[in-house]
Amino acid sequence: MRRTGLVALWIAATGLAGPAAAELGIEIFGGDDPRLRLGTVAFEGGKTLDLRVGIGSAAFRRPGAPEAVFVTLSDRGPNFPCGEAEEIAGVEGEKLCAGIEGGRIYPMPDYSPTIFRIEAKDGRFRILQTIPITDREGRPVTGLPNPLTQATTETPVDSSGKKLEARASAIDAEGIVELADGTFWIGEENAPSILHVAADGKVIRRLVPAGSEGDFATAGYPVEGKLPTILVKRQLNRGIESMAASPDERFLWFVLQNPLANPDAKAYQTARNTRLFKFDRAADRLLAEYVYELTPMAEFPGEEKKAQSTARISELLALDDDRLLILDRTERTTKIFAIDTRGATDILGSKWDDPATLPSLEQTSLAEAGVTPVGKRLVLDSSRHPELPSKIEGMAFFADGSLMIINDDDFGIDGCRTLVARVRGLDLR
Repeated sequence: MRRTGLVALWIAATGLAGPAAAELGIEIFGGDDPRLRLGTVAFEGGKTLDLRVGIGSAAFRRPGAPEAVFVTLSDRGPNFPCGEAEEIAGVEGEKLCAGIEGGRIYPMPDYSPTIFRIEAKDGRFRILQTIPITDREGRPVTGLPNPLTQATTETPVDSSGKKLEARASAIDAEGIVELADGTFWIGEENAPSILHVAADGKVIRRLVPAGSEGDFATAGYPVEGKLPTILVKRQLNRGIESMAASPDERFLWFVLQNPLANPDAKAYQTARNTRLFKFDRAADRLLAEYVYELTPMAEFPGEEKKAQSTARISELLALDDDRLLILDRTERTTKIFAIDTRGATDILGSKWDDPATLPSLEQTSLAEAGVTPVGKRLVLDSSRHPELPSKIEGMAFFADGSLMIINDDDFGIDGCRTLVARVRGLDLR
């Protein structure tokens, strides 16, 4: 388990959570609901993994909901690349994934991404409701890759190395908002896409990059090509990992986790310019596209020499129609910024959305191109608060305006566990 996870568990157990530094009040909530236990998976000749559901890929509290009740989200289920098989499963990746290019191991391939309703109270969080995501016939979707032809994809294998079939209905759920009518909007990392989901978990429709609709012909729910075609150039596993809704629910926001691999992966590895979108629900169309500059690696303590692609965006939370909180992180450190889109350049439908444009947005100096990114101001740096968990991916507001954050424990693959934190005293003006 990571050091920060151990510290947080100790604080939760001793009841000593409280102000840590910089006049912030921090409270940690642990939880061990039996419904989070998935069971064990044994790898022949290797390790046995004790797996649990990771419920912290996203978070949201609907205005008017009880003070400490949130919806959170699991992603696609336990998984790891073949290249990490020896470290995680104790089996050589080349043996387990022999002859398979771009292989990824799914120890529990039938796992269905699920919405959770939880309450954080009295030092613990508890599960109030689980809502598995299904197709329109009520069949649970899985988190396996889609059979993509317009975007890069992976080859899924099970714990014995057997190839698994890609599924058009599958989703890698990573961002969530809940509307007043009880429905959800979900950000999806793989395609990438956004989905409207009914209160009972059935997918109402899925919006994907224009021109890629054919890859989802057998999804079992409606699929529409309403996102820019250029989004198929997302780097594998770096698609849409966040969703936000304006207070009046008119606008949805989502952002790419990283810059596009545009024109290629080399550009992705060094780029900082990623794309933030505003969707008008009433008009049912994208309204604007802005540029957010990812934090340079020089500002992540102890990780200064890592590739720029190490940093990524995992969550959005709307403050009003134009301002949001954005979660910019590495595996070790989370930085939360207040961002303002007023004054930023709207590039929707411009040459920067044309795949033929070279150099691409990802290769371009914004100042030289005359593109103004969204303004940003740091409001929380987890490196200054070691009691906070690492790999934070969910963010929401308690009723009193204090910030709720939750980590993604990757289904317990590395021994980490889900933790919820309440942070008071942030300057969100």
